Amino acid sequence: MNGPELVLVLRYRKAVTYGLHALLGALGQHETGTRYEVLFGETPEATAEHIRAAVATGAPTLVLWSFYSPDAAGLADELRQIRALADGPNVTHVAGGVHATAEPVQTLDAGWDMAAIGEGESTLLSLVDGKGDPAGISGLAYRDADGTLVRTGRARQRDLNDFPGFALRWDRFNALEITRGCVYACRFCQTPFMFSARFRHRSVENVRWHVDQMRARGLRDVRFITPTALSYGSQTEEPNLDAVEELLASCREGIGPDGRVFFGSFPSEIRPEHVSRRALRLVRRYCANNNIIVGAQSGSDRVLGAAKRGHGVDEVRRAARLGIEEGFRINVDMIFGMPGESADDVADSLDLARELADLGARIHAHTFMPLPGTPWRDAPAGDVAPETISEVDRLSRRGALYGHWQKQRDHAARLAAAAEAYPRPRRSRTILPVVEP
Repeated sequence: MNGPELVLVLRYRKAVTYGLHALLGALGQHETGTRYEVLFGETPEATAEHIRAAVATGAPTLVLWSFYSPDAAGLADELRQIRALADGPNVTHVAGGVHATAEPVQTLDAGWDMAAIGEGESTLLSLVDGKGDPAGISGLAYRDADGTLVRTGRARQRDLNDFPGFALRWDRFNALEITRGCVYACRFCQTPFMFSARFRHRSVENVRWHVDQMRARGLRDVRFITPTALSYGSQTEEPNLDAVEELLASCREGIGPDGRVFFGSFPSEIRPEHVSRRALRLVRRYCANNNIIVGAQSGSDRVLGAAKRGHGVDEVRRAARLGIEEGFRINVDMIFGMPGESADDVADSLDLARELADLGARIHAHTFMPLPGTPWRDAPAGDVAPETISEVDRLSRRGALYGHWQKQRDHAARLAAAAEAYPRPRRSRTILPVVEP
């Protein structure tokens, strides 16, 4: 039997597998004339070993990476480590995901050979068909032989129903993406600016097919990836609870009496203005989770307006009270150090955090990070004052606050430095001026 004509080596980090599983899901059902092999590199050393084996076959080798912006600097170091262990003229390292989409030049300068721009399913299938040759393929940025930057535009967006949401052929599963894109376009969030500011939903029938596949393989927990859970089935800012109920009822039936459905909990959240008694009772009727994540982000109406959140503080209070009255543990996302945040804004956020904690909610604390691809990409890194840190620590000791907000302070500083090193044309950022008390 002939050897492979193309080898795909995945830098497979278990903390970030959703994107790679989506690519493999598309590849697993794709008919191609290319003989290919897929290898999973779960450590830098294992990845290098797979690259050496691939080079020995003589076949072109694509090393696929997917990562978020806070991980970019660390993985660039890892890329250099892997190249030192194994490399060859037919080895091409391809970076995909939100960071590569937003910062392709920065990604190439960090050492990757190609940056995949936008949604990667169609791009990968074309690369496989072409045995790794990028010629004529949209959705890529790379440098040609004389160093000239080549951009082929964004990848073509496809219906979510066109591709499986996980990799059945390789028996790799994850929470199922049911919605891609977001109409809200919050200024700190990468999702709408990578996938477009509109909702694209996977159909109930397609979701049920996935659930049936999971149950047939002995899997029992169904979770969802969505930027805003109660927006399922809607194309506007208003929830479509009939569509949500149809989805949840089908999944509950499909996973069987021993299975569990989770909705509005990790890895998704619910917008506060969408919380209603009917919505909460739908979750309680069909789902196993006793907790819900509510996206608040700030206790200041001024900051929420600048961030284009589309709701105010009162909606957050109401959502928390309703959720607790209906028997849920409410986890509230809050971001400290938002652009233009004043001392009064911080005080408002801390007051809200204490109020919610007294009700029985928990605060999931974040530090603002100027993420690439967002309107606030060029904003200063989140700055958390010592007195704010002290209050956050007090809430944490009460068990009322959790999160990686301290680590995010370091990420924020690195992202701000990278943005300064790669300036973009100035554009309106709607960053509030700081108002001193």
